[in-house]
Amino acid sequence: MKARKLIDRGSKDLKISLMPAKDPRVDAYIAKAAEFARPILQHLRQLVHTGCPAVGETLKWNMPAFEYQGILCGMAAFKQHCTFGFWKGELIFGSRTGENEAMGQFGRITSLADLPKDKLILSWIQKAAALNEAGIRKPAPPRSKLKKDLVVPDYFRSVLKKNKKARTTFEAFSYSHQKEYVEWITEAKREETRAIRIKTALKWLAQGKARNWKYEHCGAAGGTLTEKERRSPPRV
Repeated sequence: MKARKLIDRGSKDLKISLMPAKDPRVDAYIAKAAEFARPILQHLRQLVHTGCPAVGETLKWNMPAFEYQGILCGMAAFKQHCTFGFWKGELIFGSRTGENEAMGQFGRITSLADLPKDKLILSWIQKAAALNEAGIRKPAPPRSKLKKDLVVPDYFRSVLKKNKKARTTFEAFSYSHQKEYVEWITEAKREETRAIRIKTALKWLAQGKARNWKYEHCGAAGGTLTEKERRSPPRV
C-alpha cells in the first residue's frame, strides 16, 4: 500500500502518522471516463477512503482497485454504466445474482441515484476491511471432480461454421478456453446481449484470442496480479 509520512513538528513529541496516497493512475482513469461516470467514481472513491482510512489505491485488470491487507473492492466505468464490487462479496452479501448483467454486486450504475445509501456502503466497506484484517480468504469456486462433455449450443455452432478462422481457433482451444466462451454466451439473459456476445466472440476467435485475453498481460500495465487473481478475472 502506498503511503506518505507526515511529521508534526509543532508537537513536543515527534508524531508520525501514515496517510494513504491516492494513485494518480486512478485520477487519470476517472478523468478519461464518460461525463456521467465521473461523479459516480469520485463518490465511490471518497466512500472507500472514508470507510477505510488506511486503504491504498492501485489498478488491477486496468481498473481502479482498493487494497487494505489484500484486495478490498474495485470500480470500473464503461460506455453506458459503472460497476462497483467487493472482492469478498459472497462473504458480505451471501450468494446472490443481480438482476442486471454487470460485474460487482450492484448491477449497472448509471447515476448516483442507482447507488445504495452511503451509510450502507460504508458499513459494507468496513465489513470488507474487517474480513481482510481477520485473514479470511475469498471462497474458492466449487470444482467439479469430473470433466463433463462441453455442450455447445446449436446457434453458436451454426455461426462458427460460417466463420472458418473463428471455428479453427475454437476447435484448437483447450476445454477450459472453449468453456469460457460457451458459458459467457449462454449465461446472457437477454437476446440482444447474447447477440452482442456472439458477435464479439467471433471477432476475438478470428483473431486467435481467448475469452479473457484482455487480462492476460495487464499486470505490467496496471499493478501486479497474484496467481489467484490471474485465474479469476472479473466478469464483464
